[in-house]
Amino acid sequence: MNKEDKISILYVDDELNNLVSFKAVFRMKYTVFTAFSGEEALNVLRNKSINIIITDQRMPQMTGVEFLESILDEFPDQIRILLTGYADMNAVIDAINKGKIFHYLSKPWNEEELVLTINRAYDVYKRKMDEKEMTSKLSLSNEQLEFLLRQKLLS
Repeated sequence: MNKEDKISILYVDDELNNLVSFKAVFRMKYTVFTAFSGEEALNVLRNKSINIIITDQRMPQMTGVEFLESILDEFPDQIRILLTGYADMNAVIDAINKGKIFHYLSKPWNEEELVLTINRAYDVYKRKMDEKEMTSKLSLSNEQLEFLLRQKLLS
């Protein structure tokens, strides 16, 4: 798998040690981008092709759920994973309902569990992108058929 084929992940966390640790563990397997805040993450999303967003829930400026909810309109296709060190059921419910998360994991993360979750998330992402492409092709085909039908009816 070359660099262009790697799953691209944006990891958002306000703790520098977590960002460094995540990148160190996963940089060989995935293309990893990190962000220290929601604002920094938004900048990465606008400038890089990202497949999966993994965010910590507890951050000072905005929670992970608030961040995920804030980017839904601009970035609807990325698959979202929420990490938190706190057993906060309200955060989980908010994440599912507002942030449209794919999966919720507790911190500290388990590497094997996170790899499985990332791979499953990427499968969902690929299916979603394939469906969008097929829908676009189908729409174009329909337009072409309608054009040909109008031409036939006019002649």
